[in-house]
Amino acid sequence: MTPAKPACVFCGLVTGEVAANIVHRDEQVIAFLDRAPLLLGHTLVMPIAHVETLDDLSPQQVGTLFDAVRRLSIAVQAACGAAGSFVAVNTRMSQTVPHVHVHVVPRNEGDGLFSPRPIWRRRTYASPAEAAEYAAKIRASYAKGPTASRSG
Repeated sequence: MTPAKPACVFCGLVTGEVAANIVHRDEQVIAFLDRAPLLLGHTLVMPIAHVETLDDLSPQQVGTLFDAVRRLSIAVQAACGAAGSFVAVNTRMSQTVPHVHVHVVPRNEGDGLFSPRPIWRRRTYASPAEAAEYAAKIRASYAKGPTASRSG
């Protein structure tokens, strides 16, 4: 008998039913590589608790989530050799998984993310090993903390 799929794929990731390249996890927040990244190193950050949209978060959850987003932005930039990052949240429109999550995408000049016709082309990692390597670099950079990550 095949186990039932979790109602929310991201909740399945939290429980371990769904595999992911996790770069950070604490009691309230989890961060992992996007499976179809806009640019390699694209990380999703979300609350452990199931909350459907940004609009539904409590003020405390917003603070906790965005503190982790800020730290992950710094870590992703350092780990990926990026000049900056793009941080975004979809609320209902374009939100493919109904569990609030924040996109942290490493950015460099000329990376092609934005153009006169903004059509985002998703990428893939060359292999599971390449995804694991990106996850390990971001995890290590996050563990150093925001100040250490900025300086390299």
